[in-house]
Amino acid sequence: MTELKTVKTDVVLVGAGIMSATLGALLRLLEPNWSITLVERLDGAAAESSDPWNNAGTGHSALCELNYTPQRSDGTVDITKAVHVNEQFQVSRQFWSYAVDNGVLPDVRSFLNPIPHVSFVHGAENAKYLRARYDALVTNPLFATMEYIDDEAEFARRLPFMAAKRNFSEPVALNWTQDGTDVDFGSLSRQLIGYTAQRGMTTLFGHDVRDLHKESDGSWTVKVVNRRNGNKRKINAKFVFVGAGGGALPLLQKSGIKEAKGFGGFPVGGQWLRSGNPELAAMHQAKVYGAPPLGAPPMSVPHLDTRVINGRSYLLFGPFAGWSPKFLKQGKVTDLPLSVKPNNLVSMLGVGLTEVSLLKYLIGQLALSEADRVDALREFAPSAVDSDWELDIAGQRVQVIRRKGAGGVLEFGTTVLTADDGSIAGLLGASPGASTAVPAMLDVMERCFPERFTAWQPKLKEMVPSLGVQLSTEPKLFEEVWARGTEILKLNEPKAQVAAAQAVASA
Repeated sequence: MTELKTVKTDVVLVGAGIMSATLGALLRLLEPNWSITLVERLDGAAAESSDPWNNAGTGHSALCELNYTPQRSDGTVDITKAVHVNEQFQVSRQFWSYAVDNGVLPDVRSFLNPIPHVSFVHGAENAKYLRARYDALVTNPLFATMEYIDDEAEFARRLPFMAAKRNFSEPVALNWTQDGTDVDFGSLSRQLIGYTAQRGMTTLFGHDVRDLHKESDGSWTVKVVNRRNGNKRKINAKFVFVGAGGGALPLLQKSGIKEAKGFGGFPVGGQWLRSGNPELAAMHQAKVYGAPPLGAPPMSVPHLDTRVINGRSYLLFGPFAGWSPKFLKQGKVTDLPLSVKPNNLVSMLGVGLTEVSLLKYLIGQLALSEADRVDALREFAPSAVDSDWELDIAGQRVQVIRRKGAGGVLEFGTTVLTADDGSIAGLLGASPGASTAVPAMLDVMERCFPERFTAWQPKLKEMVPSLGVQLSTEPKLFEEVWARGTEILKLNEPKAQVAAAQAVASA
């Protein structure tokens, strides 16, 4: 048998979603002479979790997500996580501003649109909590523009679709932030990948990473198969990043790094009700998040969202949980069972015994009919009509199971794993995921290239002026970077004005 020829490269990126796209662009900007190879099992970029139909597209900045602001036993609200998530989003926003200003992202409106972020509750006790949340957040510079609304007429003016046929005998309340965003992470990923590819990155679409192992010199040999014709190849890289969404865990397990031992994954599917009715979309221009159902995981908080995809507005409501043993929407039913290893068996079993409420929630969700789902929507929009909505299958999320004590714990967040020598890294988990891609990848770069990271600091400060600074404690700097970002990202311009400007620019 002929020995496969090995191609050498500096960096291998596994997966063509927002994480690899972001890391590739950052490295190309910092190290224009490095060779980079992107390997993606599907035939296009951002076709899994980063696809706009597979996620909510919320620029997660903790403006509306109630699970980031838990209420303490004394009635006060803990905003620690909300501030942390918002700080992370500010880093992403600054990099996007730099990328637009420097031609990395040529079409800002295709991936970013201004949409208010809104928290919504009903009932006297819930309204009391929302007021306490507002009081806790509004004194922080990052949340200073938030409004508290409990007036029926103002509610109806701002959210006419949700007000129609509503019985206002029960109190309603909103936390309203005008300067939220809707993000098409698919378009964003494709633009970033396009920029890097035009500057020398090799892209292998339709190729599957089957194995990877470490060489004696510290590099990695990645075995790749062309899914169309079965041809095999080997790629030797100094650094490997596994940004393959739900597919990251199996590859990190194959790598054999000790940092991945003990980790497991629990797949949770998602479903949305979707409406393309332009009249409804015109009546609802906001992302409105409610309170999670009893026993529901944090990423299942119900929300009624405006989505802007390919220049057209849609409404999405959900998510409703589905379940499949697949780790990817286009994965295999063997993904979950094959991920169970001797080193994570205890973690997996421990979670199975402790997450009874989650199991009950999933069973209840799977039993829902389409009429049941529209009934759930009517808690947000009482006038909703079944025929305006269709069921759409969203992407798979693999929640992290981490070893803890003698068992395991299920985590709802994003986890970065890096080998102790910095030669390989990977990202596990879900929300707020995509919105924090830039700080997550800067974390990877700092861990994996500590010596170079120091030399990169001046350039990184151009990209992210607040790097290393908490903007919540530097209000003047926050005002500066926010105002500049708003101008560059055209978030203060009406859509028609932006479209006209783009038409003139392209002419």
